[in-house]
Amino acid sequence: MSWPAGYGKRVLDEVDSTLNEASRIAGELAGPEWILALRQTQGRGRRGRDWKDPKGNFAATLVMRPEGAPDQAALRSFVAALAVYDACIAVTGRSEGLSLKWPNDVLLKGGKLAGILLESAGNGQGVNHLLVGIGVNLVETPMKEWLEPGAVWPVSLLSETGVQVSPKEFLAALADAFARYELQFSTYGFEPIRTAWLERAAKLGEVITARTANSETEGTFETVDGSGNLVLNTAKGRVSIPAADIYF
Repeated sequence: MSWPAGYGKRVLDEVDSTLNEASRIAGELAGPEWILALRQTQGRGRRGRDWKDPKGNFAATLVMRPEGAPDQAALRSFVAALAVYDACIAVTGRSEGLSLKWPNDVLLKGGKLAGILLESAGNGQGVNHLLVGIGVNLVETPMKEWLEPGAVWPVSLLSETGVQVSPKEFLAALADAFARYELQFSTYGFEPIRTAWLERAAKLGEVITARTANSETEGTFETVDGSGNLVLNTAKGRVSIPAADIYF
C-alpha cells in the first residue's frame, strides 16, 4: 500500500505517549506527520483517563495544521473514525461487525476496538496544531481491572477476526484512508463525512444514554447534526449534546 503524498512518518521503538511526542515536535514540522510508537508507556484517553497499550497494539498520533475555526478542527474525530473503520477492512478483508460509536470509538461486534482523542494548541481564532491520537487493539485487550465501570468491553482485531496485523501495516492502511477522507472534508465540508459516519453508526434509532460530567440524558439516537453534536429524541423533546460518554 502506497504512503499518501504530503504526509510524514516517524516510527519510535518506545515513547511515553505519542500525543506527548507530537506536542513536543509540532513546532518543527513543515506538514502533517504520523508518529507511531511500537511501545507506549503513558497513553491517555478522553478526560485524562489512562489508555493501556499491551504489546503489539497500535498507538499513533497525527500532527496537522488545519485551517478554520476550532469547532471545524474538532470534526476531524469523525474523519479519523471513518479512517480507522476503512483501515480495519483493508487489513482484514471484511467489514462484518464494525460500527462507529459517538463521539470517538470504533466497535467490533459490539466491543471497543479503537479510541480516538483530539488535542489542539492555538488561540480562539484558530488552531495552530491539531493532534489526532488513535489507539487500536490489534492483538490484545486491556485487562478487566483497567476498565472503568460501565465501559464498553474491549475486543481485539485478532480475537474477533483471526487476522494478525502489525502496527506498521495498520499505519499504512490508516494513513491512506485518513488522507482520502481529509481531502473529502477539506473539499466538500462536513456533510459527506457526517453522512458516511451515520451509515456506520452504532445504535442509530435506538435508545441510548449520554452522560456528561454534570448530567445524564436518555433518548432515541436520532442523528449527528452539522456541528457534530449528538441529537437525542427524549421525553422532553429533541436534545443536542456536544460531548458525552455514551452507554447502550
